[in-house]
Amino acid sequence: MKSKVTYYCTECGNETPKWQGRCSACGAWNTLKEHVETTGPVAAARSTGRSHVRPKRLSEVEGSDEIRFSTGMGELDRVLGGGGVRGSLVLVGGAPGIGKSTLLLQICSELCRTQNVLYVSGEESEKQLKMRAGRLGVTAENLLILSETNLDEVLNAVTETRPDLLIVDSIQTLYRSGSDSAPGSISQVKDCTMSLLQLSKSTGITVFVVGHVNKEGAIAGPKVLEHMVDCVLYFEGDKSGTYRLLRSAKNRFGSTNEIGVFEMVDSGLVEIPNPSEALLQGRPKGASGTCVACPMEGTRPVLAEVQALVTRSTLNVPRRAADGFDFNRAVLLLAVLEKRGGMNLSSSDVYLNVIGGLRLDEPAADLPVALAIASSFRDRPLSDQMAAVGEIGLTGEIRSVSELSKRLNEISRLGFTSCIIPRRGTDQLAPPAGLTLLRVRNIREAIEAALPT
Repeated sequence: MKSKVTYYCTECGNETPKWQGRCSACGAWNTLKEHVETTGPVAAARSTGRSHVRPKRLSEVEGSDEIRFSTGMGELDRVLGGGGVRGSLVLVGGAPGIGKSTLLLQICSELCRTQNVLYVSGEESEKQLKMRAGRLGVTAENLLILSETNLDEVLNAVTETRPDLLIVDSIQTLYRSGSDSAPGSISQVKDCTMSLLQLSKSTGITVFVVGHVNKEGAIAGPKVLEHMVDCVLYFEGDKSGTYRLLRSAKNRFGSTNEIGVFEMVDSGLVEIPNPSEALLQGRPKGASGTCVACPMEGTRPVLAEVQALVTRSTLNVPRRAADGFDFNRAVLLLAVLEKRGGMNLSSSDVYLNVIGGLRLDEPAADLPVALAIASSFRDRPLSDQMAAVGEIGLTGEIRSVSELSKRLNEISRLGFTSCIIPRRGTDQLAPPAGLTLLRVRNIREAIEAALPT
């Protein structure tokens, strides 16, 4: 039997054959740990002990639709693509204290009405789970809890109880007794995840796994972890705020563009079925530097408030900052405003912020961002009942965007009376009742329509 010694970084997972004081990938100091991998007759016996598997023709494989079930939370079902899928492995990641464990324990209350659920926690004792379940109002009889970190014991419990749903909180706390590496190491995370993957595919048990994140915000551990699972969900939000966003980074059974919106209250997470209204609460009236955008989050239009602050700079190089909007895109829009819009922004500091924790990544947010900057630069407020949708080109032209009808219906539903849209491609577009469309060709016309002289 032979042993191979390597070293891995506990921060980024980078592997190296020699020990170093500083990781060559992420630059962190004293983060390399030793990993001993054993090879020899045991590995050979595993490879030769498998039975012969004959490949099948595609036409010989029996096809069937995935069996879906509701988790009891409409926002979570939306992100999953219509509900959970039998035999799938779902990874839920997020910052510490963001609400991952709260979300998974809350869905147990509804799921236990029709299914048997086993909740395995490697971070909390059974008494702690009982206290948290009481605070969240979870009193299901079919909910089984287990405080264990040994994966072999967890698999034995699954064999004895035969649950329909298994929740593991978290994958970094599990370990296999046959391995010499510590829990949370690369080899342990890979081995434990592979075992849970084989369990879900062979028995049809749906497995939800909680994963820690590193300081960069990515799932901690090897990147292959995200490739092994069927669905990767990220729970985001500011812990000092109340709103939480659930996004799908990977989904083999649905779209990755949907988001779910929740609010953290004393009794747990509450769904926000109308995020547009919630994100616009507290919007200032008659203030300059604010405009309403309407991005598409999957199939759902969501209204968001964009704020801009333009002030005279005291530095040789003016500052630019953007929160919730791509920084390079913001710099591009500033250049277009100065060249095509006639605004002298080269001597001003510009700050952008998207309220509510949303991130505007699509081109339709260009026009509201530019109008918010123009409003703050001229210190003149836009109409409180006005929204804007459109993409801005380098020549200053306003281009059309997709799903414009859905966006306008959402804007009209929330009581807005006017909206600035591109002229190109919208001649046959009928506006919703009570909504006036201001069609513009370029950025100068848009500024004149929003801030008439």
